[in-house]
Amino acid sequence: MPYTYKRTLPQLETHACKWWPENLTAIEAESSIVPTLIRTQDQFISILTLSNTANPLGIFSLITASDFSANLFLKHLMVLTDFGSEPLQRINRDFENYFPNNKLNYVIDGQTWCYEFSTLPVKGTLTNKKMLTDVEHILHYEPLTPFFKDLIMLLLFGGNSTEDVTSVIFSKCNVGNLMGKADELKEFIKQRYIFVSRITGGAQANGLGNAAQIYAENYFKEKLGEDYHIKSNGHIPNVTQNDRTLTTFDLSIEHNGRYVGVEISFQVTTNSTIERKAGQAQDRFNQVEATNNYIAYIIDGAGNFQRVSALTTICENSHCTIAYTDEEFEVLLNFIKEKIG
Repeated sequence: MPYTYKRTLPQLETHACKWWPENLTAIEAESSIVPTLIRTQDQFISILTLSNTANPLGIFSLITASDFSANLFLKHLMVLTDFGSEPLQRINRDFENYFPNNKLNYVIDGQTWCYEFSTLPVKGTLTNKKMLTDVEHILHYEPLTPFFKDLIMLLLFGGNSTEDVTSVIFSKCNVGNLMGKADELKEFIKQRYIFVSRITGGAQANGLGNAAQIYAENYFKEKLGEDYHIKSNGHIPNVTQNDRTLTTFDLSIEHNGRYVGVEISFQVTTNSTIERKAGQAQDRFNQVEATNNYIAYIIDGAGNFQRVSALTTICENSHCTIAYTDEEFEVLLNFIKEKIG
């Protein structure tokens, strides 16, 4: 059965979810952790600075002596290494493939060390909740247990593994190499948190509406792969405002010189954003079509569907209009592949 891309408002509404899906509330919840990480980063840096590579396991004594919560220390490492619960879930599931004999053999400054895991792999799924790194638990103090030691070792030294496959999988997990190197640590961590706070701070400042854009961007990047160039707040050549400034789209997706501009709005309550997008819709549609490219809209939320006139205008001036569910994203994916390769 072929997809319907250019929909009427009633057709679009039959696919809508109307209320915030769990994937968006999870992104927003994660963003609320960032202020805690920023506030505790100096103490985190101090622990790594006082540690040294001549005694890798000595860091555990420092974590305990400083009364630093083990789950918070782990969360810092997850953010710094960009190795969160999803990759850790995969590692836990296939643990024996990465760590034969349940050991991590790793090299620091030319010396080989061996760490034997005492709790990993764990039964079931290794989620943020199980690691106590979710919003509900991150502010609660947790002592350093063997479970946290295993996870901390993975993220400190996994990239130094003597197993080639493991070292590649954990390539970013080498913060342990900087232990005791105060200047290098400060530069690396401060810069990393500037990057993190820019990304997640935006989601926090603008709430779930911006989280909707972040989730969509990551979804399409994963599904379309590196051949497609996806940019948040991107542009389409020769599509302008007032014949001067390039028009900004929530997402621009480019492949082989062709583009799909994507506008996103998810509002549970009434909001003027959808009226603004509707006011721009006809001009954007005409300009995009004139450049032989395409414009699509992702529209959902009970508040938006109260703006019948605005949504009708958008549907009339869109090449593809979908609601905000993963199933609907597949419709847009198919449209993108069909139209620009």
